[in-house]
Amino acid sequence: MFAMHHKELVNRLEPNNGEFAKLIANSFCKLQTCEIMANQKKLYAGAILRETRLKIGLTQRDFSKSLGVSVSYLNQMENNHRPISATVVLALAQEYNFDVTQLSVSDSERIVADMREALADPVFGEDTTPMADLQLTASNAPTLARAFLTLHRAHRQNQDRLATLNEALGREDIGIAPLPWEEVRDFFHYCDNYIDAIDRAAEHFYASAKLGSPDKIDTLRKWLDTEHRVELVASSETAIRRYETGTRRLTVSAQAPIATQAFQIAHQIALLEYNDLLEATLDFARFGTEEARAICKIGLANYFAGAAMLPYEDFLNASKDCRHDLEVLANQFSASIEQVAHRLSTMQRSGAKGIPFFFVRVDQAGTITKRHSATQLQFARFGGACPLWNVHRAFETPGQILRQLAETPDGIRYLCLALDISKSGGSFRAPVQRFAIGLGCEVEHAGALVYADDLGIQNTKAFEPIGISCRICPREKCHQRAVPPLERRLIVNHNARGILPYSIG
Repeated sequence: MFAMHHKELVNRLEPNNGEFAKLIANSFCKLQTCEIMANQKKLYAGAILRETRLKIGLTQRDFSKSLGVSVSYLNQMENNHRPISATVVLALAQEYNFDVTQLSVSDSERIVADMREALADPVFGEDTTPMADLQLTASNAPTLARAFLTLHRAHRQNQDRLATLNEALGREDIGIAPLPWEEVRDFFHYCDNYIDAIDRAAEHFYASAKLGSPDKIDTLRKWLDTEHRVELVASSETAIRRYETGTRRLTVSAQAPIATQAFQIAHQIALLEYNDLLEATLDFARFGTEEARAICKIGLANYFAGAAMLPYEDFLNASKDCRHDLEVLANQFSASIEQVAHRLSTMQRSGAKGIPFFFVRVDQAGTITKRHSATQLQFARFGGACPLWNVHRAFETPGQILRQLAETPDGIRYLCLALDISKSGGSFRAPVQRFAIGLGCEVEHAGALVYADDLGIQNTKAFEPIGISCRICPREKCHQRAVPPLERRLIVNHNARGILPYSIG
């Protein structure tokens, strides 16, 4: 009811009559004090009293004199051992212009209620904080209590943001747009990594340019000169490929392997000769950003180059004939083993499908840099792959193709191949790029692969248990588990230790 501050009332009335203003203000203050004291049987406000004294800069002795009480009585009030009397409230208002209405607001009660709600958060466990402790904290250390509430509120807000981000990363329709390369990856994924129009155009180019000849580089050089008046130059510079539109000169690195040089030349031909087809495919994709469209154009030109080096029908027939021997196919088509493995994962033409393969490339840290699966095996969308997968062991045995029979938690079994594919920088001090590729198919197709021979695929014990990633893998006894699975309760027994320091509920 009486909300006006004592000092504010004096300031309003003093220009007209100073003495009258002070008299009215003092009377008004007494009315406020009477109302406050009437509404509260006992007024405990030790923290406010202490804060007021510290702001003024007085000792307890000097402050107690101005309030007309003893030092011991003031000490008891400041520590909420005794309530504040009406005499002290009036002295505060008259001597220090204290706004007595602050005392009518039950701040400590609100703090107690807020702290009870905050402490109900599961993050604090199941123990209940006694009400007496909450009241003591709210009364004696309100600043600390408010800091605690602020910290808890920030924690909840961050948790909500993380939950929203996590959901948005999995569902790209609810507020956070996917990153450009994620858009491109999903485009190829949902196309089964097969773009029919571009694949057939590349197959036609292969026939027209007669790329089946032993010297692909010379054949491509003649095609560039005849069809596009473009000069092909091999250079020792670090750039793998550079095309100058003004001089119509295409430079490729002489340090790169022949298969890489041919691939890069075919990539440039896709941009020169089939640009309209690439742009039409991009229009169909309807990317959300220009960055995604630009990245995908690189991917489409790469797709054309791979399909031109390894034309669909010829490559499919050759794969069947040699039972998908990667080294035989690489030699036959003058390609790298990575190009061959990647191409095998794209053989999904309607009416002439090859074996559905998964293909992945990882670096030494386990980060997946390329991924596609035409099988039921889907790689973790975020993070690295299962450490039990043989693709990680490929770095230990460079030059060797590793074989593995593996079973995922859903009971599906796979034949997995892995190979280290280190790429030299071309000189002694140049950095070496180290990757490992993984290629595999469901075990029902294993008979069509030379790598299945003598593996004993009929023996169920020969299959190693692997997962997708630790956070979504339900296996309870995995000795390589890095983190607990999400949405599973953990059971900790301090008196027992198994493979893991906890068990999964």
